[in-house]
Amino acid sequence: MQYIENYPVVVVVVVVVVAVVAAVVVVAVVAAVVVAIVVVVIVEVVVVVVVAVVVVIVVIVVVVVVVVVVVVVVVVVVVVIVVIVVVVVVVVVVVVVVVVELAIAKEIYFGYEGSFFCPCLYSAARYHSYSDLLRKLVLKAALCHRLLLDRNHSSYSIIVEIVAAVVVGVVVVVVVVVVVVVVVVTVAAVAVVVVVVVVVVVVVVVVVVEVVLVGGGEEEKKKKKK
Repeated sequence: MQYIENYPVVVVVVVVVVAVVAAVVVVAVVAAVVVAIVVVVIVEVVVVVVVAVVVVIVVIVVVVVVVVVVVVVVVVVVVVIVVIVVVVVVVVVVVVVVVVELAIAKEIYFGYEGSFFCPCLYSAARYHSYSDLLRKLVLKAALCHRLLLDRNHSSYSIIVEIVAAVVVGVVVVVVVVVVVVVVVVTVAAVAVVVVVVVVVVVVVVVVVVEVVLVGGGEEEKKKKKK
């Protein structure tokens, strides 16, 4: 009789316990699903970000390598051009100087006796019986004296000035070309790097935003279906 009287209370307790357990199970399942969705979204975002960062690094490295190679090639070409120009200028100067010296030496040795700086050297070089080596040394000394102190008697100074002007002009042109090439290559390389970095960053941001939005939309759809 006591069991029959307590039957409603037992039923109520059982129902409450079952309801609590069911609620706990439902909450646990929903929480597990939500956690799984969040984890999946986070993993997707992390993967996208990591891949984007790797792509950015690879692109930057490739661009830097290409820029360095281009700069090195340009520098090598410019150096080769400068060396060729310097060699040509030196050869021209040497040839001109040698030709002028030979012309002056011929003038001194075979017929020039005007107001020469040192007649004793000329006389010794022309008439005395020195050996060929000594004769050349004496003649060279006379020639040097004339070039230093009596340049107005020949076109040596004019030729030297012309050669100097040509050399200076060539050097200035080469320096200007080198500076312009280096500046253009540097600016172009920096511009390429900036454009590539900006494009990659924009792509990464767009992808991340799309992944987040798509993940959030799928989560909302799943909640509405439930």
